[in-house]
Amino acid sequence: MISRSQGRSATAAIAYRVAERIEDRRTGLTFDYAKRGGVDHTETLAPDHAPDWVFDRSELWNRVEEAETRKNSQVAREVRVALPAELTHAQRVELVRDFA
Repeated sequence: MISRSQGRSATAAIAYRVAERIEDRRTGLTFDYAKRGGVDHTETLAPDHAPDWVFDRSELWNRVEEAETRKNSQVAREVRVALPAELTHAQRVELVRDFA
């Protein structure tokens, strides 16, 4: 759980997970993990009718942070899955897409 009561933010967490630079409009902090290695694939999945801004990570996660106003808000949930090494990269990506 990404929770404010633990001093965490969704913008910081997503910037780290996807190895990108994201500015948190709520706090004014910039989280820059663009030089971080080890990220093989990133993708945003959304329904067909979702607005275009959903595919802009910075906008999406800033809106999530803005929607929750309590100091103990739970703004995101992290799910970790172990993927078989026997699968190709493309097969692992497709497996996670199917799961999501």
